[in-house]
Amino acid sequence: MNTAEQILVIILASALALFLVLAIVVTIQIIRLMKVLNNVAEKAQEFVDSAEKTADLVKSAVGQLSLIKFVQNVVDMVQKRAKQGTKKGE
Repeated sequence: MNTAEQILVIILASALALFLVLAIVVTIQIIRLMKVLNNVAEKAQEFVDSAEKTADLVKSAVGQLSLIKFVQNVVDMVQKRAKQGTKKGE
């Protein structure tokens, strides 16, 4: 091997080593980024679950309130009829 070939081999070996180190660093950073994104996704899922539970509670409460309002309307109608019946009977 002459000198030019040796220099070329050294340059190519150095470039390969540099790219290998860069690839390892980039891979590590991508793995860290994926972990952070996974944590963010988990937090978002917890938030969505919490919002769904809150919506279910509100829906349940509204259903109960409408039932109470219906019963109140029936009681009011019965009381109104009773008052009208007493006035006619007098």
